[in-house]
Amino acid sequence: MSRPDPARRAALGLIVGVLEDHESLAEQIGAEALDGLEPAQRARAQRLATTTLRHMGRADRILKPHLRRRAPTDVMALLRLATVELLEEKQAPHGVVDAAVTLVKSAGPKVRSFSGLVNAVLRKVADEGDKWETTPAPEMPGWLRGRVMSAFGKKSAQAMELAHLAGAPLDLSVKEDAAGWAETLGAELLPTGSLRLQNAGKVSDLPGFEEGAWWVQDAAAALPAKLLSPVTGARVLDLCAAPGGKTLQLASAGAEVTALDISEARLERLAENLDRMQLEAEVIAADALEWEPEAPFDAILLDAPCSATGTIRRHPDLPFIKDGASIKPLFALQEQLLDRALEWLKPGGTLVYATCSLLPEEGEAQIKAALARHPDLEIIRPDLPGIEPDWITEEGGLRLRPDFWAERGGMDGFYMAKLQRSA
Repeated sequence: MSRPDPARRAALGLIVGVLEDHESLAEQIGAEALDGLEPAQRARAQRLATTTLRHMGRADRILKPHLRRRAPTDVMALLRLATVELLEEKQAPHGVVDAAVTLVKSAGPKVRSFSGLVNAVLRKVADEGDKWETTPAPEMPGWLRGRVMSAFGKKSAQAMELAHLAGAPLDLSVKEDAAGWAETLGAELLPTGSLRLQNAGKVSDLPGFEEGAWWVQDAAAALPAKLLSPVTGARVLDLCAAPGGKTLQLASAGAEVTALDISEARLERLAENLDRMQLEAEVIAADALEWEPEAPFDAILLDAPCSATGTIRRHPDLPFIKDGASIKPLFALQEQLLDRALEWLKPGGTLVYATCSLLPEEGEAQIKAALARHPDLEIIRPDLPGIEPDWITEEGGLRLRPDFWAERGGMDGFYMAKLQRSA
């Protein structure tokens, strides 16, 4: 019997980890799930798992008519993986089917007994290419879809689901000369100043990486720091800072930055990025609800912990590891962090509140409530290059969605608002 493909086996383990253990791909990879694989195998395993989770709802529609009863989780995961390889990646049927059967036969006796079913089902699936092209995008989980439809309407929810299915290109923030780097990298210079590459390849091989000319950052995630500007010479707190894209922006803009985060491990990555970019910031590992600064700040950027529902296009595992109940405690935490940050703001200072969330409870509602609690606050309507007028919300915040810039490849879902304290 031929040996199982290590990349496929690892991808299968990642998928089962998401579906059964509700562990994110990032958590599993950080916990050494891919250790022992060659770099190319690691990249392929991660890509296979990500693509399968992104298209899983479509794969289930294709598989359902061919299954009399639901197979065990790991067998179903393998069928979904192979279906995506056959129909989305258009791999050779003989190789995919043989690899899947080999994986089944290499497992324990209970799973091994499904080798005949896997072989028969996948041979039928290989002929379903026409159906695949017309299979709709997977829907968001019910707890999220209901909230999104209530806030933005059914058509907008469906447009976001199409954006999730499309995935995300690679966006970069540059220290200087965005137009020049766009030409060097063959990238699109977006209206907001970020660069976008559709087929980037290995990031560390791109020109400018080693010398720290740019860093990876979604175009939407780059806007909160721009909204806080100007910050040259200002004493600025980046609250909940890791992994550090906004810290890099603020330091690059000439601010005296304090980067605070509760996670020491994530701050290590921030420190590595600062070193590569040849930028400086004070990095502090602490709980923001307990920490006290030595003096107030001129400006604060609070990228609050949130549901991260705006990042599904880049993290298709998210709908499988979160539910409505798990995100409710975040609403209270966001309110606490916002109130605490305002205590550290100088009179006349500015604070930008941001969440990478699609939920109004984590964005618009938080700001409306904060304005009601703090009469000395006013909201400053966003005035940034490249933003559309209808992205500005009723209360004066900025609402970004995955289906915006659809022709360019979309953007992460975000909410942000700039608040100024009375002088």
